[in-house]
Formats: sequence, C-alpha cells, structure tokens
Amino acid sequence: MDTLVVGLDLGTSKTVCVIGTWDQGGFRIVGFGSAPSEGVRNGVIVNLKAAMKGVTQAIAQAEGGNYRVRNLTVGVAGGSVEGLNSRGVVAVSAQAEIGQADVDRVIDAAKAVVIPMDREIMHVLPQEFLVDAARKIKDPVGMMGIRLEAEVHIVTSSRAVSRNLTQGLSGAGYVVDEVVLDTLATARTVLHGEEKDVGVLVIDLGAGTADVVLYFEGAPHFSKVYPLGSQRITKDIAQVLQIPEEDAEQLKLRYGHTWLAGLHQDEEVIVREVGSRPAFTILQSQLAQIIQARTQEIFELILKDVQKTGLLDQLGAGVVITGGGSQMEGVTELAAQVFDKPARMGMPTRIAGVEEAWQRPQYTAAVGLVLWGQDKTPAPKIVEPKVFGGRPEPGESPPVRRPAPAQAPGEGIWARVWRFIKQNFI
Repeated sequence: MDTLVVGLDLGTSKTVCVIGTWDQGGFRIVGFGSAPSEGVRNGVIVNLKAAMKGVTQAIAQAEGGNYRVRNLTVGVAGGSVEGLNSRGVVAVSAQAEIGQADVDRVIDAAKAVVIPMDREIMHVLPQEFLVDAARKIKDPVGMMGIRLEAEVHIVTSSRAVSRNLTQGLSGAGYVVDEVVLDTLATARTVLHGEEKDVGVLVIDLGAGTADVVLYFEGAPHFSKVYPLGSQRITKDIAQVLQIPEEDAEQLKLRYGHTWLAGLHQDEEVIVREVGSRPAFTILQSQLAQIIQARTQEIFELILKDVQKTGLLDQLGAGVVITGGGSQMEGVTELAAQVFDKPARMGMPTRIAGVEEAWQRPQYTAAVGLVLWGQDKTPAPKIVEPKVFGGRPEPGESPPVRRPAPAQAPGEGIWARVWRFIKQNFI
C-alpha cells in the first residue's frame, strides 16, 4: 500500500489538499484538490459544518479515485498566531558528554514561558545552542561542557481554534497528525537554505490574513499573523466605488495594480451598472490608488514589527511574497520600496509532480504542508524486484524469472552457458 503524506490548507477563500508519496524516483506530488471555503473568516472556522464541506470536496478531488486519505498535516493561519523568543539554561554533569536527554531538558526549560490559559504552544524551534562560552552551535550532542543554553522561537495560537479544527476533521473521519503554522510550511516550499542563513522575510498574503516569518542564521526569529489580506483590498474597492464585492474582486483581478509608479498605461475601466445607477468609467490609476493604499498599510504594519526585532538590516535575501494576494501586479515592487530590500515572488516550482497549473503562489502553503509531513515521515523501503533467485523476502515483490534464451542451431553447451551469463549477470 502507498505511504501517503497529505497536506490540508484551510484558507479563508479556498481549501487546498495535496497528496504526496514515494516511488522509485523519490518523493513526488500525486494529487491536488481545491474547493471554495465556507465558514472560514480570517483563517478561523466560524461555521464548522460549512468548513468541512469544502474540506471533503478538496480531499475527494485530490484522491481522484486513486487514493484513500486518512491522516492529515493541517495548516493554521488565524487565531491570533504569534511568536516569541525564549532562552533555557540547564547544568550538565561535570566531565560528562552532552547527550540528547540534556538537549531535551534545555528545550523544556526554554519553553517554560507564561502564556494565557486560552493559548497553546504549536512549535518550539531551536535557533542556537550555547555550551559554556561557545555560541552558534546547531547540535551540541557529543560536546563536553558544564552549562548548556538554548535559544528558541516559540509559536503560540488560540487553543479553541486548533481544537475546533481537529474536532471537525475528526468528525469527518480524518486523523490530524500535526497542526502547523502555514508560514513555516510556506517557507519550506519557497526558500533555499542559503536564504534562511543570510536572512529573509516571508510574507504569505492570503485572502483573510497576512502570515509572516523571518529567518536568520537558519532559524525563525519572528512570526506573526495579521488579520488583513487581499479580501480587505476588495472591500475597499467596493466601498469607494459603491459596487458589490463580486464586481470589486473582478476589477482588482483584471485591472488592479499595486504600485502606482509602475503603471505604464492609464486606461479607462468600465464599472457596470448597479440597479438604477448607470455604468461609469474610472482610470486604472484611481483603482491603483485604492489598492496601493491598503497593501502599503499591511506592509508598513509588518515593517514596524520587523524593525523591533533589530534584524531588518540582516535581511540579506530580502523579502519573498507569496499567497494569492501576491499575484497582483506591482506587489513585489511595492514591497521592495516599503522594506528597502529586494523582493521576489515565491512559487512551488521545485517540487516533483507539481503540474504547471498548480505552480502558483496560492498553493505554496499546501505543498509546504506535504513537505513538512514528508520530513517527519520515514520513507518506505522500496525494494527492487529480483531478477533471479528463490523466495522473496517479506515485503518484496516476487522474483522475476527471465525466459531461457533461444538455442541457436548447432550451439554447444558451453556457448549456451556463456550467453546465459552475459544476458542475466553482465
């Protein structure tokens, strides 16, 4: 039976399911499914029954009649997700070698922080270890020392949000292996290792939230979810132009531009009639002003918090924008201007099995959840079928016997033996 790794991204506007598995070529994506989300607001389930409808549709589409999904790695973005940095210190026995038990103790000491009763710890991510006076240690096991310290990044979320999500999926017949911060999964998809080392800021601009994580020296140092996304931009357009949100969304997708200075042609845009009010026209620049104002506000909120970390100048790899909202024209240019750093768009293009239609920024989190699950799932041993031999070992395919070679006229016994050896063993 196939060993499946399944990622489920339950977003504000859509639910995406991705299935991955191993074959002789390695790990690859074998199933994709997407369905509109209902009952989800700013990344938080507000109607459990409606939300599960989108979940079952997305999973069924990803299964495609070829697979049966049971276990899930689920992403979460709403529920006031926040990160904090902490330090733990433990003593190591004199003249003793640091072991895994010491590492576990110091991690436990680092995560012993006071958090509100309605919140819970999602992740404890080590940044570095210190052994006596030595810093910047990634793995202290095997070293000698008396004092062991750990600096970690802790991600917390609303306890109710995680439990409602897990309970809803359990009621639908699925088992949640782990609940993961969406942005960490996104970073697993769009970042290279060297970008995490030199410093990079990832912004997943979704429909209901903007999810942020900052990596430096290979580890997260800042994470937060902001309850503002591209849906807020749509609402702004609808309010300013006094049109339905469906029309505002279409205007944003077809004619919207996020960076006014990058708008090369200022064409007229027709806004259709609503009720007794006749149709009218606006300029693309007017639409761009609305879009840029809200997008810039989101980026500046993020900038303000990043400045507090003291790591803004350390973003050697700049800013990576992903998520559905990153597809608006000019969004990377605006980000580069606000953060004064180079910016690029992040997409799931380096993963085997991801078809071109799915190589879009709105699917990075779902693909990342599969890769996150892959990292924690041991790859099954894929046994090559034996060409010749006795009984197969447990778990092996039956041996394949090749037909005996045809005998050439007048061919002697030693000639036939040599030809058999060459065909089967050389």
